[in-house]
Amino acid sequence: MPPRTPLILAAAAALLALAGCKGVSLEPPAEQPTTRSTKDAVSAQKKLDALTVAKSGSMAKYSRDRFPHWRKTGDNCDVRDSVLKRDGKKVKYSGCNVVAGTWTSFYDGQVLNSPTKVDIDHMVPLANAWRSGAAKWTDVKRGDFANDLDDPQLIAVSAASNRSKGDQDPSTWKPTETSSWCEYAQDWIAVKAKWKLTVTTKEKTALADMLEKC
Repeated sequence: MPPRTPLILAAAAALLALAGCKGVSLEPPAEQPTTRSTKDAVSAQKKLDALTVAKSGSMAKYSRDRFPHWRKTGDNCDVRDSVLKRDGKKVKYSGCNVVAGTWTSFYDGQVLNSPTKVDIDHMVPLANAWRSGAAKWTDVKRGDFANDLDDPQLIAVSAASNRSKGDQDPSTWKPTETSSWCEYAQDWIAVKAKWKLTVTTKEKTALADMLEKC
């Protein structure tokens, strides 16, 4: 069999000639967008359509203590530390405790340079969960919800945005960082679907509107 090197060189020369004559770009492809795809939005819309629509329930007997958190995840460490590690950059530790790093708040774009400035927010607030089905759960299940690291339920954000959000749903509060709306809606829907929580009519409408940002 004849050596392949001349063939390879010839093919390369042909490609270069083609590029020179017809303006074929040899530049690397543009970076993919960081927002989620339309396919994800379609999937989220299907999950949203499957959620039970119901009026907001009573806050009677509600207490954050009924959602025990934060659970331990190692020596002197807990779920809060785990979220700080996951969401931060250049994170530094003392043992397994997070003591330094930077975090970009998903809700308002603030860059936070200390873990003491970071709040760990529940995507679906505990009080909202109580009103949409969690009032009927056991405290153990509510603890599982409050410490859920497997789903997009916990997120590092600025204290100001967390306080602004409170226990509101997307019909009355949205991130000021509008570029986050697509992912915010998908994450909210994912949590409600996973935990079989209900949505109000206004909440469902707001979520559908936010998915249009995808």
